[in-house]
Amino acid sequence: MWEQIRSNRIRSVVLVIGMGALLFVVGYFLGLYFFESGIGGLLIAIALWLIMTLLGYFQGDSILLATAGAKKISHDDHPRLYNIVEEMRIASGLPKTPDIYIIDDPSLNAFATGRDPNKAAVAITSGLLKQLNRDELQGVMAHEISHIKNKDVLLMAMTSVLLGTIVMLSWYGSRIMIYGGGGSRRSSSSGGAAQGIIMIVALLLMILAPIFAQLIYFAISRKREYLADASAAMYTRYPEGLASALEKLGASTSQLKSANQATAPMYIVNPFRKKGREATDLSSTHPPLSERIRILRAMGGGASFIDYDNAYKQVRNGKGSIIPASAMSLAGESAKISSRGPAVEDPGRLERTREISDLMWKLSNYKSIDCLCGTKLRVPPHFEEKTIQCPHCGRQHPV
Repeated sequence: MWEQIRSNRIRSVVLVIGMGALLFVVGYFLGLYFFESGIGGLLIAIALWLIMTLLGYFQGDSILLATAGAKKISHDDHPRLYNIVEEMRIASGLPKTPDIYIIDDPSLNAFATGRDPNKAAVAITSGLLKQLNRDELQGVMAHEISHIKNKDVLLMAMTSVLLGTIVMLSWYGSRIMIYGGGGSRRSSSSGGAAQGIIMIVALLLMILAPIFAQLIYFAISRKREYLADASAAMYTRYPEGLASALEKLGASTSQLKSANQATAPMYIVNPFRKKGREATDLSSTHPPLSERIRILRAMGGGASFIDYDNAYKQVRNGKGSIIPASAMSLAGESAKISSRGPAVEDPGRLERTREISDLMWKLSNYKSIDCLCGTKLRVPPHFEEKTIQCPHCGRQHPV
């Protein structure tokens, strides 16, 4: 996958430079308006660009995880999930197991982030953990770990932070245009000229910001999702696991509350959809779900890059090739799909729901008290009373 990794690095550089150029133009005109000096505004824009670039590189993962409301867990919190991530880490050859986070949200989604394989994380919603069996969960984690392996995550973290800066400037620029802040300090002629400049700049920002967001989505490229699916099939030796998981993801009607336009490309499926509607195939950030599922199920008895590429051509009527030549040359012979016997350590949906519910209470620092009548009491972290009464049997319990 060196060809894809190199391509992602080039995209990262191009996008950072492109966003920097936009910031410079904006800074120059805002400098004319506020300081009557385009150079002063340009210097501020350069400083902002450098700060946001460094912030995106060193802290982009932390910002994205905080934005998503993700909470870090340990092995003892969810051993099954931790073991699956460790299995896929070994299969992929990553030097370190990614940190694992859970997002308390009923929607079905997951993402990976981090600037390199040694500082990476995977995050999954509580809703998805409740829905997926072990094979499906393994497929999703393999998909996300492949993004780390291919260094897609650095590109996504950098662009998300920088795109957020552009959107923020668009918002403030429009407010400056509306309320005309600072214009009253100038003479009528210079103030009128400056007001005209800021109006043009603000209008351009408001028009370009959403367009720029779409360009970011296309620059990140749908191709990375196909490559991640192919890698997941190879790591798990069981394409059906990911295919079945994608079906459940597509059938979900819940929209992820914490997602925004800047972070949408990170997720395994597009987090945006019309209220009460299933995920659609029409998405600028991701390939059609139905096509991804058909490709995985067309792999026959193989699970290698060659098998995926052949299935891709079959589904798309022989058009194109999705796997880079460098990866194809290292793929070797077709890898056989592993047989699946009875699932080991794979609780049913009801048990998974209880398991995740208990975990989310714990991560929210609620204390659990088991009453003799069988009731489980949840005590919030800031509960001030010394005892609590069971609502069913009336017993008092010390807190």
